[in-house]
Amino acid sequence: METRSQWGTRAGFIMAAIGSAVGLGNIWRFPAEAYGNGGGAFFIPYLFALLTAGIPILIMEFTMGHKYRGSAPLTFRKMNKKTEFIGWWAVLVAFVISTYYSVIIAWAISYAYFSINLSWGTDTEGFLFNDYLKTVDPGQMGNLVPGVFIPLILVWIVVLFILFRGVKKGIEIANRIFIPTLAIIFLIIVIRAVTLDGALQGLQAFFEPDFTSIFSGEVWVAAYGQIFFSLSIAFAIMITYSSYLPNKSDITNNAFITGFGNSSFELLAGIGVFSVLGFMASQSGVAVDEVVSSGVGLAFVVFPAIINEFPGLNGLFGFLFFASLVLAGLTSLMSISETYIAGISDKFNISRGKAVLFGGGIAAFISLVYATQGGLFFLDTADYFINQFGVAMLGLVEVVLIAWILRQVKNLKNHADELSDIKLGWWFPVSLNVITPIVLGYMMFDLLRLNILKLFDTQTGNYEGYSDTFILFGGWSVAAVALIIGVFMAATKWRSKEAKGYSDQREAK
Repeated sequence: METRSQWGTRAGFIMAAIGSAVGLGNIWRFPAEAYGNGGGAFFIPYLFALLTAGIPILIMEFTMGHKYRGSAPLTFRKMNKKTEFIGWWAVLVAFVISTYYSVIIAWAISYAYFSINLSWGTDTEGFLFNDYLKTVDPGQMGNLVPGVFIPLILVWIVVLFILFRGVKKGIEIANRIFIPTLAIIFLIIVIRAVTLDGALQGLQAFFEPDFTSIFSGEVWVAAYGQIFFSLSIAFAIMITYSSYLPNKSDITNNAFITGFGNSSFELLAGIGVFSVLGFMASQSGVAVDEVVSSGVGLAFVVFPAIINEFPGLNGLFGFLFFASLVLAGLTSLMSISETYIAGISDKFNISRGKAVLFGGGIAAFISLVYATQGGLFFLDTADYFINQFGVAMLGLVEVVLIAWILRQVKNLKNHADELSDIKLGWWFPVSLNVITPIVLGYMMFDLLRLNILKLFDTQTGNYEGYSDTFILFGGWSVAAVALIIGVFMAATKWRSKEAKGYSDQREAK
C-alpha cells in the first residue's frame, strides 16, 4: 500500500474544501431559493442552519477523516466494522453524481464557445432543447449528441489527469489555480451586473425581507436543505479530503472558513444573478418575479437571453459566465471523484493510478448515458432522487449513527478540541444530537410523503410529471442501487493491511 497522500499546505486543503463546496448549485440554486423563501429574511434561518447543521457536520466529518486516516469506507470500518456499508453507500452516491455532473460541465464548455458569437440566437429555450441537446421524450435514449459527447470527453481527460497526479501535485495545485480564477471572474461579472440598468430593482427583490416567512416551517426546512446540499457534506467528500491533513491541523477553524467561504460565494452569486434578472425585467417591462428562474433553465435559457440584451461586450461576459460554471464544476467534480478513487485504493490495496483508471473509467463510460438525446431527463430524475434519497438520507443516517448509536460525538469533540484554537462548546453536541436529526428527519418524512403519495402538482403526481415507470427506473432504482452496491462492497474482503490490522487491534481490545 502506498504511503497516504497529504496536503502540501493548509491553504491548499481549505481551497480544495471550498472548491468542493462551491459548485453549480451555489450559482443557480441559492439565489432563487432565498428569493422564494422570504428574501432578505431568509438569511436568518440560513445562518442558523449553517451554525447548527452545516458547520457542526463539517467539523464532525473533518474530525472523522483526520482521526481515522482513511476514505469514507475505511473510516466507518475503523469506527465500527458493521458500519462500513455507510461509507460505501456514500461513495456510491458520489459516484452516481459524478456521472451526470460531468455532463453539465460539458454543457457549460459548449456554451462558453457559443458565447463568442451568441450562437444560441433569440430563441434560447428552443436552441437548448432542440438544436443543442436534441431532446427526445422522457424514457427514450436516442443517439449520442456530438456537441455534448466531445466536451464530455475533455472534462474527463482533465479531471482524471488531475486526480492521477495525486493530492498534492494534482488536486491541490488545480484548486490553487481554479479557485482564485473563479473568484476573479465572478467578481468581474458581479461588478458589471450591478451597473446594469434595472440592477437595483433586482437587488431590492432579492434582499427585501418578508419577516412573516420566518414563522413558516417550510422556510426553515428550505434553509437547512440549502446548507446541506451546498456544503458537500454526507457523501464522503469531506471525510476523504480531511484524511489527507497532517497530524497538526486546526480542524474547527478549517470548518468555519470552509462554511463561511461557501456562504460568501452564494451571497455573491445571489447579487450577480438578481442584478442581471433585474436588468432583464427592466428590458422586458415586467416585474422581477416574472423572470426569476433556477437550475438548468436559469443557466442555459435565461442567462443566454440576458446576455443577448447586454449593452456591450456580450460575447465576453457570456464567456466569463460559462467559464465560471466550468471552473466551479471542475473543482466539485474532482472532489466527488476522489471519494471512490480513495475508497477503491484503500479497499483493494491498489495504486492510485489503477484506482483512477478503474473508477474514473467506469464513471466516464456511464456518463455517456446523459450525453444522449434523452440524457437531460435521465439526468434530471437521477439528480433529484440521488440528492433527496441519497445525500439527504445519508446525512440523517450518518448523524443518527454517530450521535445516537455509536455515541461518538464526545470523542470527536475531544479530538477536534485537542487540535483547534476554537474550542467546541455546548452547541456542537446539541446540534448533532438534537437539532440536525430532528430537522433532517422531518425533511425525509416530508420527501417520502411527497414522492410515495405522488403529491406533486403535476399531471401524474410525480416529480416533473414523469410517468410511474420512468420514476421507478430512472429515479428510485438509481437511489436504491447506490445502497445495494454499497452493502455488497462492504461484504467483500479487504486487501488493505491497514484495515485488517485495525480490525484485529479492536477485536483484541
